[in-house]
Amino acid sequence: MQEYKSDRAIRTRDALVSAAFDLMLERPLEDIPIDDLVAAAGVGKGSFFNHFGDKNGLKQALAMQVRSEIEEQVTKANSQLTHPLERIAGGMREVTQYALIHRKRTFAMLRMTVGATSPDYSLNAGLRKDIEACVEAGFIAKGTEQSGLLYWLGLCTAIMTYVVESGCERDEAAGLLHQLLQMGLMGIGVGADTASDIARRCAESMLAQEPG
Repeated sequence: MQEYKSDRAIRTRDALVSAAFDLMLERPLEDIPIDDLVAAAGVGKGSFFNHFGDKNGLKQALAMQVRSEIEEQVTKANSQLTHPLERIAGGMREVTQYALIHRKRTFAMLRMTVGATSPDYSLNAGLRKDIEACVEAGFIAKGTEQSGLLYWLGLCTAIMTYVVESGCERDEAAGLLHQLLQMGLMGIGVGADTASDIARRCAESMLAQEPG
């Protein structure tokens, strides 16, 4: 009986999360009444408060879920890479991939701000480490770790935003990734030839991946 209740609780939470992502395509979470959320999810109002407490709790849960999924995808894709420039480039490729496949969730995440630009934000740990490795290797000037982190987060946010707002397909996204990576890498002081080579290989690897 306890196992059944646990499964039901998971299904209820998933229904609320899915309903929130759907409704946020039309309006920000702040403008969505809880009654609308539970009606769309097909659950009782008490279930919402049991799982999230309030809309701020839901907001944090939604943002954390999406960013956790992105972080897991980036970590997996970069698991065999050791060069810090290839790792930060691979990270941008993977957030672009995520936006192409999960447009609804990406759109919702971009509408929410929950401290995601903080250097201490837990889900930025991987990128922060790679930026520090770039500094250590001499690709980025010392003392610019925080600005380097913000710079790269900004580029990743920009390409994700374009993907979900334009509705572009994979080939266009790969072309934009190529250009943005090349400019972005040169912006932190990487030589033009190296930046071009890393950007080209990232774009090609994205086109080679199966969609879905």
